[in-house]
Amino acid sequence: MNIELCATYQDRTAAREMVTKLGGRFYCEQRDDTGHLPFAAMICTQTDDLAELMTSADVGLYMVCRRVIKPRANPDQLPGAIGLFPMVAHPDLGHAQSDAHWRDRHAPLALKVHVAMSHYTQLSIMHCFKGPVLDGIALCGFESLIDLRENFFDTPEGEKAIHKDIAQFADTRKSPRRLIVTESHFS
Repeated sequence: MNIELCATYQDRTAAREMVTKLGGRFYCEQRDDTGHLPFAAMICTQTDDLAELMTSADVGLYMVCRRVIKPRANPDQLPGAIGLFPMVAHPDLGHAQSDAHWRDRHAPLALKVHVAMSHYTQLSIMHCFKGPVLDGIALCGFESLIDLRENFFDTPEGEKAIHKDIAQFADTRKSPRRLIVTESHFS
């Protein structure tokens, strides 16, 4: 587990400039029309320059704990597409209980049902400095966009089980829409 700062942006160019300067991971939505999405890009970095990120991030800034649930088989080969799922905790549970369910119960189910998933990381949000209040961000990596779109679930029963489980720990009405992003690393 690592503690990182993750900044979200509508301005993809500003996000790329900041991650180029600070280093880290750059997650970028590839679709041209991003107006219906909660943000268009996210950077995750380890830096002590909080003020610069606060100024730069035009949507939100979060302190996260990165939990790698399923590591990449080849860390140097980035997957073709990542489903990025922002999550708001279930109102009856709050952050701590929702996060524990996500980590301890949902993660094993996701590994079972998402058989085509090449890697899986949970970003547990520990603090929101600015922007929409979120409790977590799931990063579900696939080797191709086709796998992400067409092979996300192993069976219809698996899909039902995932949706039922998500409703137990997340507020499915308040959780923002999924992004489909690519990942780049900057040093």
